[in-house]
Amino acid sequence: MNGTSDEPPTSAVLLDNCYFSQVIFNNVEKFYVPGEDITCYYTLTQNIDPRGKDWVGIFQVGWKTTRECYTFMWAPLPGDIHRDTPVQQQICFKACYLPKDDEYYQFCYVDEDGMVRGASVPFQFRAEAEDDILVVTTQGEMEKIELQHKNLLKEKEELQASCAGLQKQNSDLQEELKNTQDNLESLRSNTENLELELNSLKKEKQHLKELDDCRKAELHELKAQIQNVISDKEQLDTRLKTALDHMDQLQGEMEKIELQNKNLLKEKEELQASCAGLQKQNSDLQEELKNTQELQNNLESLRSNTENLELELNSLKKEKQHLKELDDCRKAELHELKAQIQNMISDKEQLDTRLKTALDHMDQLQSQVLSYEKEVENLSLMDRDKAEELEHLKEENQQLRMSRSQQQQNSNLIKELEEQKGLVRVLQARKNEADEENQKLRKQNDNLLRHLSQASSPAQTSIPASELGGLLFGNPYYAAGANLGAGAADASLRKCPMCNEVFPEDIETSQYEAHVHSHLLECPFCSETFEKSNKQVFDDHMFCHDLE
Repeated sequence: MNGTSDEPPTSAVLLDNCYFSQVIFNNVEKFYVPGEDITCYYTLTQNIDPRGKDWVGIFQVGWKTTRECYTFMWAPLPGDIHRDTPVQQQICFKACYLPKDDEYYQFCYVDEDGMVRGASVPFQFRAEAEDDILVVTTQGEMEKIELQHKNLLKEKEELQASCAGLQKQNSDLQEELKNTQDNLESLRSNTENLELELNSLKKEKQHLKELDDCRKAELHELKAQIQNVISDKEQLDTRLKTALDHMDQLQGEMEKIELQNKNLLKEKEELQASCAGLQKQNSDLQEELKNTQELQNNLESLRSNTENLELELNSLKKEKQHLKELDDCRKAELHELKAQIQNMISDKEQLDTRLKTALDHMDQLQSQVLSYEKEVENLSLMDRDKAEELEHLKEENQQLRMSRSQQQQNSNLIKELEEQKGLVRVLQARKNEADEENQKLRKQNDNLLRHLSQASSPAQTSIPASELGGLLFGNPYYAAGANLGAGAADASLRKCPMCNEVFPEDIETSQYEAHVHSHLLECPFCSETFEKSNKQVFDDHMFCHDLE
């Protein structure tokens, strides 16, 4: 292989760093005939380990670096690389790649690191016995030879300049290589740190994944348990509803017997106590749905108590035959009581309807009040801008009093400002009307709530079983009555409407009012109050009074 098809590994190593004695060239002629192939013989000593990229090049005497080779051939590897004796090798250089001038050249052995390991004695490329041969050339051939010589000299100079540039480039590349190696070391250290962090993150991710799988499994089990509890709850609700319906029938019959028979008051109280115990057990069953075993036990006790009640009812029915005359009188009273309860229920439905309508109307009014407040705020900002313009125009008016056109403009702006003031007054009046209507609706709402609480209290006194969470005749308004009762209980506590702070019942009214008043801002002109959180509305309101 020659130098035209591939480039050998070279370096800018100086001659001082070369080891010329490791390869010895043998049988080197003083001159070689141009146009013929030449064979290079050399010996590899024990001090060199040949490698696949070693090469033998032809250098002109006086070379500085291994890049200045004229041509080269790859050095063949010996049969036994691990040897203890010198090895004879040879390379054949083709004639077409050999120099054409008569300068002195020499063979050099260069390893794959670009280090020279051996050099031969100088030789020339010229005809044999040139001194005894008369060479006859024509003038054209001489001119051609001289032209070739000049071209070769020119090429030599260009190669030398290119060599110098390449040497400089090599030094720059070596410095860049050193910097790159430093950066590579830092990158390696960073890469190792990142790999350690990545491994830790992978372990943590694996741990989190295992935890997530455990959580998913637990969640699946919980969902299955919840489904089981829900199904059990539905079954228990069905059974409980059936038991309650049967219990309501028993309670109705017991109520009639208790109203009819004064001699059985003691037995009636025992039945009511047992009914209260059953209702309490039922409420406990509804609150503790997750504990299925307790629900089943309570149902068993409920069944046993129901059977006892049925036995007692049978005994009471036997006694009822003796009290039939009193039963007719009590039926009339019971019918009147039912009629009163139905009237109360209808009144309560009407009150609920009116309360819902009033609440909806109050929500609409509140939304209108908010829109009015936004309009007033926008108009207040516009008035503020107009007031600033008016002040500016007043200053200009003092300077330009003699200008009627300017006065006309000022009058138009004043007129426009007066119109804006009138609009603000109209909006303020609308806002005041909306506030008054809101206050009226709040009072109506309070009255309706009071009427509802008063309407629910007689029903509770007439039917004691409603205090226990269920009416004898299945009143559907028990939840509403319970909520009103809870509202009445909350009303006994003093609670700040601004910050929701709860005060004890024994606090003085003046202290409570002082606390509530600390959250408000009062207008000194019209005594209207505003929340401190809406200070911008209060400022706009004061600005409206300033415009007046």
